[in-house]
Amino acid sequence: MKSTSWNRLHQPKADCNQPERGLQPLLMAPDNEDHMDQIELNFGDAPANASSNKRVGLFVTCLVDLFRPTIGFAAVKLIEDAGYTLEVPKDQTCCGQPAYNSGDRDDAKALAKQVIKAFEDYDYIVAPSGSCAAMIAKHYPSLLADDPDWADRASDVAGKTHELVSFLVDVAGVNEIASNYRGSVTYHDSCSGLREMKVQSQPRQLLQSIDGVELKEMRDSDVCCGFGGTFCVKYSDISNAIVEKKSQTVSDAGAGTLLAGDLGCLMNMAGKLKREGSAVEVRHVAEVLADMADGPAIGAKKQR
Repeated sequence: MKSTSWNRLHQPKADCNQPERGLQPLLMAPDNEDHMDQIELNFGDAPANASSNKRVGLFVTCLVDLFRPTIGFAAVKLIEDAGYTLEVPKDQTCCGQPAYNSGDRDDAKALAKQVIKAFEDYDYIVAPSGSCAAMIAKHYPSLLADDPDWADRASDVAGKTHELVSFLVDVAGVNEIASNYRGSVTYHDSCSGLREMKVQSQPRQLLQSIDGVELKEMRDSDVCCGFGGTFCVKYSDISNAIVEKKSQTVSDAGAGTLLAGDLGCLMNMAGKLKREGSAVEVRHVAEVLADMADGPAIGAKKQR
């Protein structure tokens, strides 16, 4: 299966203006061209230091594709540095979670089948999102359980799907990271990553292996940020109340940067922090681990 260059990934030309209520509005700055050339040289080919014959298919996720491709570039670097051949299947689509959570089982099944077709030939499927990884790993089998043509294929794909950082630690055996990042960070445990994919100690282990990183744990790091996909739109008042509490715990931690493993959560928290005038930067954990945190933080304007 051939992979595709990330030149195809859409980078918004204008500000990303979210509704006044619901997902916290922020100015996205997905200017990631600085990393594009160095990554696409290896697309579809084994990296020079590849020590494994195992092939990894990267599930990009919709939000990373549309708003923050740097996270995808960081995932590519981390997986290839771990010695794996990595490809980005061009036929991948949304994992189907928005449709699934909204009760639209027909569309969710159609999307699941497309994802399965795109990824079933890989040894591992890795996503820089606990939420999307959980949709594939935990919900595809039951979603397609009654379809004799797809049930086994869904279970097979589910069994080899991993969240990015847990893949690095639990599968690839990575126990330390060489990153030049310097600063204090605090980590938010996203709901699906923590509760469905068991991601908790792994990001902290890798962050603490970086000499220049000081990890400052926030209070209630495992409490929801209020995003919840379509939840923040359907129940905007509740969502705002939840993220308001979360932004306070982030500020109380006293770290310079907030990290997490799901872009949706990060966008929501970044929007709230920005509206409150906070100086805390917001980034995906992969950007720090891959030493790709030199661009604008999530929600920050690009310096021109």
